[in-house]
Amino acid sequence: MSLPDNAQIDALCHSMLQLRTAAECRRYLEDLCTIKEVRALAQRLEIARRLDRGDSYLATVDRTGASSATVSRVNRCLEYGAGGYRLILDRLPALEDPT
Repeated sequence: MSLPDNAQIDALCHSMLQLRTAAECRRYLEDLCTIKEVRALAQRLEIARRLDRGDSYLATVDRTGASSATVSRVNRCLEYGAGGYRLILDRLPALEDPT
């Protein structure tokens, strides 16, 4: 399953590429998404980081508060997805380790 190829999604992607700082990104996300949506996105990134470093499903569920279905979905994307998580995990190694 991949994102549809259309002008609206392209515009969204290009708009994100215009952000220069974490503060700008935070402002944009606050206007673009609900707090719940932003938290869900952040949680998925944390799940991907934990799974990538070898944490178990159970430890990941326990530490993130995510459902086992969400952890499974993120793992499936890490293994068989479009490579987006891998791209970010490889580019942002300096992020503090979530505990």
